[in-house]
Amino acid sequence: MTADRPGEEALIARYFAPLAGPGAEGLRDDAASLTPSPGHDLVVTVDAVVAGIHYFPGDPPASIARKVLGVNLSDLAAKGANPRGFLLTLALPGDWTEDWLANFVEGLREASAAFGCPLLGGDTVRSGGPMLLSVTAFGEVPMGAMVRRQGAQPGDRLYVTGTIGDAALGLVLQGAGAPSLDPESRAVLIDRYRHPQPRLALAPALRRHARAAMDVSDGLAGDLAKMLGGRITARVRIADVPLSAAARQALRIDPSLLATALTGGDDYEVLCAVPPEGSDAFLAEAREAGVAIAEIGTVEAGEGPALFLRQDGNVQPFERASFSHF
Repeated sequence: MTADRPGEEALIARYFAPLAGPGAEGLRDDAASLTPSPGHDLVVTVDAVVAGIHYFPGDPPASIARKVLGVNLSDLAAKGANPRGFLLTLALPGDWTEDWLANFVEGLREASAAFGCPLLGGDTVRSGGPMLLSVTAFGEVPMGAMVRRQGAQPGDRLYVTGTIGDAALGLVLQGAGAPSLDPESRAVLIDRYRHPQPRLALAPALRRHARAAMDVSDGLAGDLAKMLGGRITARVRIADVPLSAAARQALRIDPSLLATALTGGDDYEVLCAVPPEGSDAFLAEAREAGVAIAEIGTVEAGEGPALFLRQDGNVQPFERASFSHF
């Protein structure tokens, strides 16, 4: 600790205690208590983000806060869960400043309020290396109603929310040799990379209609393979994969970026499988919830990776199907 920085207890009291929710005891205890609503199960997920791996060290601190909470709430949304609270581990590098921390906490406060997910506790330490942030998020579903990753069956229809590929293209735009987009399109793609949009409003419809669901974090092609689990396969119509206007502009400039859009990750959209008899009701409930959704293909019997089909009927090859952490 340096003379111009608060110690751990003062830091918690000044910055994080105002974010604490019920059961957190104002962050004055070593643990929080959390009781699920009657007739509900708890759903728990954890994700970490590391400077230089999952975000740029120079990204706005409020954006980093929104990202670390948003990626976890995206997992809860895909499970059909409603948020209840979160724990935060914050490992600060040696050169952290109070100005950075104040902006980070403001972003966290805004995201926590927007998503209805209060802080329950956590830990603040020095990293000895790059900054690392980890969130453990808690949600709840009616008992036995969590939507699992691997439950799809042949004949199910595949859907994705929002648009695919924006975040991966937003990452590309911040590197050397990036395509030259108009400023508005560039801003849209970078914003999608920095600010995941967890589809929490879709949770009730997923619980009622989806046989399988997961969030697209490591790339559509790779995450679909995880959902199929090697026991079944699928056909995906690339022309039906929803793309934003900004992404389409990037692909017109550099068509080779299609593979990046389909495999690059950081979409944090929901991928799900719905039986045909439930598809109309599912789409109607998604529209009512204000969540854009698109049908992209069909689950099929058989083995092997899902086939991503171009408009000419040929299969789109991928050098790699998804982002890998290792």
